[in-house]
Amino acid sequence: MTLGVTLSSTSRQLPIDDTVSLAREARDAGLHSAWFGQTFAYDSPSLAAIVGREVPGLQVGTSAIPVFGRHPLLVSSQAQTAQAATGGRYHLGLALGTRHLTETGFGLPYERPIGLLREFLTALRPLLETGEADFHGELLTATTPYSAAVPGARPTVPVLVAAMGPQALRVSGELADGILPFLAGPRALAEHVVPAVTAAAEAAGRPAPRIVALVPGVVTADAEVVRERAAEAHALYERIPSYQRAIELSGAERAADLAVIGDEETVAAEVRRYREAGATEVVFTSTDLGGEDDRRRTWKLLGELSRQEGAAGSR
Repeated sequence: MTLGVTLSSTSRQLPIDDTVSLAREARDAGLHSAWFGQTFAYDSPSLAAIVGREVPGLQVGTSAIPVFGRHPLLVSSQAQTAQAATGGRYHLGLALGTRHLTETGFGLPYERPIGLLREFLTALRPLLETGEADFHGELLTATTPYSAAVPGARPTVPVLVAAMGPQALRVSGELADGILPFLAGPRALAEHVVPAVTAAAEAAGRPAPRIVALVPGVVTADAEVVRERAAEAHALYERIPSYQRAIELSGAERAADLAVIGDEETVAAEVRRYREAGATEVVFTSTDLGGEDDRRRTWKLLGELSRQEGAAGSR
C-alpha cells in the first residue's frame, strides 16, 4: 500500500509556485503521490502536469473531474498531455459530480449519470490506449477523423472513478482501473465497496481494481478543535445522497466522524485499518485543518509509514 496527500487547500487556492513547493515537500517527506481536486478554478490535469514535471519521482493525480460538462476527446487530450509531461506519472480520476453544481454551473440537466459514466468510460479507454475512437452512444458520440494519440503518453493513463454507490461501482469495475472513494470508512470499504467493485472487475475479466481511499486526517494535539473544523469543512457532503450512504455504511453519523484526527499512534492505527479493509492506496485530505505545524507533522508520519510499507513490500 502507498500513501499520498491532496494538495488542494481547505481554505484557499494556492499560487502555482506555492503548490510546486508543497509537492516537493511531500516528496521529500517520503510520500508517494499528490492529488488535485477539480473545481471551477484551476484545471487539475494542467496543474498536475506542471507539478509532476517540476517534481520528479512524485506520482500526480486528479481527483476528480466530473463527466458532466466534459467530453472524452477533450479529457483524453488533457490526460495524455499530463502523462507525457510527467514521464508516465499521471493518474486520471473521474466523478459523477452533483446535481447542484451540474445544473447551476453548466446549465445541464443532471440526468442518467450512470449511463453517461458508462458511455464516457467506453469512449475514453480506446482513446487513451490507441488514440482512436468510434463510439456512438445514446448520450454522447466520440470519433477520431485523425489520431488523438499524444507522443510520449505511456504507459496508458490509468483511470479511476470516485464511485461508492452500487451502480457506479459496477460500471467502474467493468471499465476503469480502480476507484477513489471518499468518506467511506474501513467498514464501508470492507463490507460494501471493495467486494462490489472487485466482483464487477472479475466478471468483466479485468485485473483487481485499485482502491485509492481518500481520508480526511490530521496528526494533532488539539483533536477537539480540529474535529470541529472538520465538521464545518465537510458538512456539505452530508447533503449529497452518495456520501450520506457511505457515511451511514461506515457506521458514522457525520462526515467529520470519519476524519482521522489524533496523535501519531492513533492515525497510524487508522491507516492500518484502511489497508486491512482493502485499500491499496490511502490519500490524506484536509491535512491543513490544524494549521501548518500539524500539516507538517501529518506529512512526516505519512512519509514514515510509506517508507515502512515500501520496505515491507520489498522483503
